Amino acid sequence: MDDLPPVGLGTMGIDDPDAVAAAIDAGYRHLDTASIYENEAVVGVGIERAETPREELFVATKLWVDDLAGERVRPATEAALERLGLDAVDLLYVHRPRGDYDPTETLPAMDAVVDDGLAARVGVSNFLPGDLELVRQHLDAPLFANQIEHHPYWVEAETVRDAREHDYALVGYSPLANGDVFDDPVLAAVASERGASVAQVAVAWCLERADAVIPKASSLAHQRDNLGAADLELTADELARIDAIERENEVFPE
Repeated sequence: MDDLPPVGLGTMGIDDPDAVAAAIDAGYRHLDTASIYENEAVVGVGIERAETPREELFVATKLWVDDLAGERVRPATEAALERLGLDAVDLLYVHRPRGDYDPTETLPAMDAVVDDGLAARVGVSNFLPGDLELVRQHLDAPLFANQIEHHPYWVEAETVRDAREHDYALVGYSPLANGDVFDDPVLAAVASERGASVAQVAVAWCLERADAVIPKASSLAHQRDNLGAADLELTADELARIDAIERENEVFPE
C-alpha cells in the first residue's frame, strides 16, 4: 500500500482533459476513473498532455456491472485500456457486486487479466464484509483495495475493520459528501481554528481511517486545496469532535 498516493483525483464528471493534466502537473499521482463515467478517454488524453511520465502515475479504473461475466472481463479491460491509451492500469476494480458479477467466474477472470499484464493489481468497490469473504475464497491475486463511500456522515465501520484485519487498502470516495461538508458548523470551526479549508479538514478526517481518498475537483484551485489535506494532521480532540457529528447521509446508496 506504500505505492498508493493518499490523495487522488476522483474524475467522475470531469470532461476536460486539461483539468486532468493540470491536476497531474499540480502534484496528483493517483487518478481514479471508471467505464461507467464515460471519461476514460478524457483521463487518457490528460495523462498524455501532462508533463509527468506515465510510470510516475497510479491509474485506476473500474469495470461496470454489465462487464463482469467471466468472458467479458478481458475484452472490457482491453476496451478500457484502449480508451485510456495505456498498455496497463495500476489497479482494476470490480465496480459493484451486482449485475453479471459472480465471484466464481469474475474473480478468476480478473486474475487472468493480472497474469497477462493488463492490470498490476485487483480491487473491488462498494463491497461489504460478506462480499469480501467470497473475494478471499475465489481471487488468487492479493486483494489490493476496496473503494467505498467515506465521509463524516457515512462510515461503514465493519468494512473499515475488515480492511485492517485482512491488510488491504481502503480507498474513500465522496469525502466531501457531495458538498454537504461545506455547511457543517463543526467542520467549519475546526477549519477556522487550523487555518485550513473545510475540504481539507474533511479529507484529512477521512485519511485517519482510509489509506487514500479521491475527492473530485475540476478547478485547479480546488485540486490544490484537496491535495494539501495530505499535510494536515488532525488532533485527537478534533477527530473526536468530527466523529461526534450525528448524521447519516449515504450519497450513493446501493
